[in-house]
Amino acid sequence: MSRAGFCAIIGAPNAGKSTLTNRLVGAKVSIVTQKVQTTRFPVRGVAIAGDAQIVLVDTPGIFQPRRRLDRAMVRAAWGGIEDADAIVHLVDSAAEIAVAEKGGSAADRKAAIDVESIVEGLKAAGKQAILALNKIDGLKREKLLGLSQRLFETGVYSEVFMISAKDGSGVGDLKARIAQLMPENPWFYPEDQTADLPARLLAAEITREKLYLRVHEELPYAAAVETTKFEEQKNGLRIEQTIFVERESQRPIILGKGGQTLKWIGQKAREELTELLGQPVHLFLHVAVDEKWADKREFYGPLGLDYDA
Repeated sequence: MSRAGFCAIIGAPNAGKSTLTNRLVGAKVSIVTQKVQTTRFPVRGVAIAGDAQIVLVDTPGIFQPRRRLDRAMVRAAWGGIEDADAIVHLVDSAAEIAVAEKGGSAADRKAAIDVESIVEGLKAAGKQAILALNKIDGLKREKLLGLSQRLFETGVYSEVFMISAKDGSGVGDLKARIAQLMPENPWFYPEDQTADLPARLLAAEITREKLYLRVHEELPYAAAVETTKFEEQKNGLRIEQTIFVERESQRPIILGKGGQTLKWIGQKAREELTELLGQPVHLFLHVAVDEKWADKREFYGPLGLDYDA
């Protein structure tokens, strides 16, 4: 009998959720950058483990929201666990241990606060989750065991796995356990499908990834990418996109001297999209200023984010 179900991966921003999703699927379905908070809506990756099909819901990081977009993202993250057959809470082990030892950066301390918030949220929802301690590379075993015991005593976890989403250590065991938790069902997707993300949204996400890979030090989280045209043509696929920033001063950062930065972003995005979509891609990028883009429904309403709740 085949199995098929949904597994929600939740965690603080930068815990490694997108990396884990990509590792479990064996293909790129969610963008990964040096910046936190790059996943802005649930991305479903489809992983196969024996007779089980696991639909992975890679949720936005759960954090303390400020803007309207932030609040919508956090609601989307918690919404991802409602109908899930399994929940994996991914924790940045290095950050947790650093904070427990009265150290760590400001980002580590914020991540620790977000973990506490998730634990309380799981308690309130009456949900049990698998605890996956990520980024274990180079950490002493006794420290990991201490962290594991401390978090397990909260009562919201059914079991603990120690993994490295980056190099794959322990991920196979975690995947096998998730597969066991999937209910008996016919598969939801064809065997060769790795994600149900619409192609035009995938194209925008790929471009946004390249944007932050190139300007992650200069540009804060104040940019969005919208695919305005996605059209099949005789010589390939024509994709037109607009990169929105909040201030006029951010435009030159993306353009670069003589337009070289934007050219690099477009080239890298085009190369990856050509490979992913299996046909020539002609990509045209435009940069526009809209200081209120993060509060506008048209940017993220189509992605299923609830702005009005």
